[in-house]
Amino acid sequence: MSALQTEAVAVLTTGGTIDKVYFDARSEFAIGDSVVLELLKEAHVDAPHRLVEVMRKDSLDLNEDDRQAIAKAVEACEERCVVITHGTDTMTLTAQSLHPGEKTIVLTGALSPARFAKSDATFNVGMAFAAVQALPPGVYIVMNGQVFAAGQVRKDLEKNVFVRC
Repeated sequence: MSALQTEAVAVLTTGGTIDKVYFDARSEFAIGDSVVLELLKEAHVDAPHRLVEVMRKDSLDLNEDDRQAIAKAVEACEERCVVITHGTDTMTLTAQSLHPGEKTIVLTGALSPARFAKSDATFNVGMAFAAVQALPPGVYIVMNGQVFAAGQVRKDLEKNVFVRC
């Protein structure tokens, strides 16, 4: 494949803040329908892609069975490029549990729901979509305008950003 050809991208959704819907001022929420396809449409992404909903969970509720389900969903993808939207609290754990083989896997999410006016969701999804097509095989996290290799990143809870470790 020449460098100018665009590869198809599988976009796997797992839930997390990016897809949260809030019901009241007390922060009652549920994980709603994924808005990722809307974000890609809004960004005028014309590259071939397909969406696979793996689950709708807050990342704090994910367990090892869920991580295995995510890994199996990645393995089942025919595409070499895979973007996973994921909650930010345990994104690093899931990233470390994936075995890419010849695939390039990029996890991303949002620090505020995509349905909020000032969310980072559109930027993060767009950056992840571009990064997955440009990076060599491996597992990466794209957040805060940066690309991190899995296992070399952590979420700084105090500053609410991802940092190299």
